[in-house]
Amino acid sequence: MDTQTALFQQHRQRLFGLAYRMLGTPVDAEDVLHDAWLRWHAQDTAALDDPEAWLVTVTTRLALDRLRRARTERARYPGPWLPEPLVDEDTQPAAETPESLLERDQTLTLSFLTLLERLGPDERAAFLLNEVFDYSHAEAAAILGIAENACRQRVHRAKARLREDRPRFQVDARAQQRLLQRFVAAMEKPTLESLRALFAEDAVHVSDGGGVVTATLRPLHGAERLARLYLQIARNTRLQPQRHVLATLNGESVLLIFSGDRLATAMWVEVRDERIAAVHALRHPGKLARLAAAVTDPPAGTSLH
Repeated sequence: MDTQTALFQQHRQRLFGLAYRMLGTPVDAEDVLHDAWLRWHAQDTAALDDPEAWLVTVTTRLALDRLRRARTERARYPGPWLPEPLVDEDTQPAAETPESLLERDQTLTLSFLTLLERLGPDERAAFLLNEVFDYSHAEAAAILGIAENACRQRVHRAKARLREDRPRFQVDARAQQRLLQRFVAAMEKPTLESLRALFAEDAVHVSDGGGVVTATLRPLHGAERLARLYLQIARNTRLQPQRHVLATLNGESVLLIFSGDRLATAMWVEVRDERIAAVHALRHPGKLARLAAAVTDPPAGTSLH
């Protein structure tokens, strides 16, 4: 491996983590890294004082341009938009580095990526660089090509937007697992009362079908509405029972729901006071394709029944 390629590979995990947090889908992150590699390959890297800074700057700006375009597309998206989970091959570094450890913290969870959708592209970039990747305001401003004070303001606005909901979205993987197991048990013998007992009074349900498969087009609110929704789903699937597999994706517990051999839904929940405060149901077949290929033959002992 030549020196130029080795340098890129050395920083690839960090660059991918940045692009994925910016964009919310592995495919888009990989496209950004491909474009960054092409620019890196055309660069006289021997003349660079700080190759990592150059790579982070190019990756950030490419991701920012792509996110701006994506925001326009997502405004026309049928129903809510949810991030796409990573599969193992996306997250396994060749060796442990301080940068790769970032891939394990709560800023990689699907819950946190969903929360980041509240931010505009510029705020999201400044927030991630400063708060997640630990660049100073001055360093982040240089990466973004803006004044330091402007960067500081963007980070401040981002924090203000996230502050109200962020405590709700602290991930407790064990609590998630317990609630998902209770959810599966309730769906096996569904009653309105048993399902309603799972949800907080102000629980919200968000489903992403992308207009391709059946999904709620708007968030649903309230324990009663969510219980009735899942009671109806349980009744509708009696002729073709669903299979449930508990997995860990992006550092949190996720329920994979199969209809026959087809992965139909990846569901993650937010937990508050031992009840489900939010349900996110990813149903878009395109977003599930990579995950479906990875779990075609799930390991023994992962099935919940």
